Amino acid sequence: MERPRAQAKALPGGTACDGPCGPVTFHADVTRASPKKTAVVPDAGTDGPPLASFEGLGLSADVLSAVRDAGYGEPTPIQREAIPIILAGRDVMGLAQTGTGKTAAFTLPIAERLLGGPRRLRALVLTPTRELCQQVEGSFRKYARHTRLGVASVYGGVGMEPQERALRDGVDVVVATPGRLIDHLERGNVSFEWLEVLVLDEADRMLDMGFAPQINRLVGAMPRYRQTLLFSATMPPEVEVLARKYLRRPHVVEVTRRASAATTVRHAVYPVPRSRKSALLVELLKQPEMDSVLVFTRMKVGADRVVRDLEHAGISATALHADKRQAQRDQALAEFREGRIRVLVATDIAQRGLDISGISHVINYDVPAQVEDYVHRIGRTGRAAQTGDAYTFMAPDEIATVRLIERVIGQEIERVSVPGFDFG
Repeated sequence: MERPRAQAKALPGGTACDGPCGPVTFHADVTRASPKKTAVVPDAGTDGPPLASFEGLGLSADVLSAVRDAGYGEPTPIQREAIPIILAGRDVMGLAQTGTGKTAAFTLPIAERLLGGPRRLRALVLTPTRELCQQVEGSFRKYARHTRLGVASVYGGVGMEPQERALRDGVDVVVATPGRLIDHLERGNVSFEWLEVLVLDEADRMLDMGFAPQINRLVGAMPRYRQTLLFSATMPPEVEVLARKYLRRPHVVEVTRRASAATTVRHAVYPVPRSRKSALLVELLKQPEMDSVLVFTRMKVGADRVVRDLEHAGISATALHADKRQAQRDQALAEFREGRIRVLVATDIAQRGLDISGISHVINYDVPAQVEDYVHRIGRTGRAAQTGDAYTFMAPDEIATVRLIERVIGQEIERVSVPGFDFG
């Protein structure tokens, strides 16, 4: 049973200073020219045109029935703009904050497009992480539940034999991480001969993780004439280069300006010496409203150390990072999602692809080195127009990085001083 969605509450501990109180709000501000068309979509919290119904987007009865089964009544802005364009067969570059329904913006029209066709690989989604791969596969299964579409996920960390059987038996959609998919390609388990749609999901993260050579190799084995969709929450220049290389006159659908943070999240910075961060975390977790907390560290060893500190204080916690086996990672996510674990401590492997309802707080135990990582970390709370809180623990040597984040997102973040912890 999933947790109820949490509402943001008053900031715990200390007094606020050096910044605005209440939610931090950003608005669409797009100045980049688009190769074809830029659809600037008002954010969900702004005064925009009324949301269209899913019935008005050109989806069939089978797909609409699955949408209703999932409990969705109205499309999000990115879905409202992107779905009709994708159904028309155009290439799309979709830019949207994490938690705005970006995944359904491409899974719904792809499921619609593949209805009634022959059973063969016709759509491929490339993702940077196993967790995101599983999430996208789940989205396809959810929206194709009243159809005969076959979906398979392909990622490392698990045996190849079940994946090989699924691929050889025939599927309509494959969701994969680049490295494992290349393994199957080299073994002759998969062919792109009939591929119609390629999706590059979280393309910026894939480039950050060094997947550019693998992406180039995979795309080189695909038909030249296909529909290509690129979706991400941020769009650094190197991803625009990738888009120009593989997309043909794409429509650009942008919900908000690049490197901006979710509007439903309240931000705060807690000044604290590095040696006192765990003690501050324990202090904040005394607040009853902090019932579902995702903590980010930079290093795997740091995540394990934080878990030990929390367990020593009697707080249930578990770690999620790349050194964990896939079964351990799945177990950690399941325990956190079901409420058996109160705190999940993760490295940035979890900043994309975690779709867990009811996360009340995200805490940056370490300040992220990149602004885009800050945006994605805090996007784990305040999803689907719900509200949430994101706290950043700032040591003296991290002040400059926090100021850089503030400059890029265009907003000063509230400082909260907790007596006995502020370094002054």
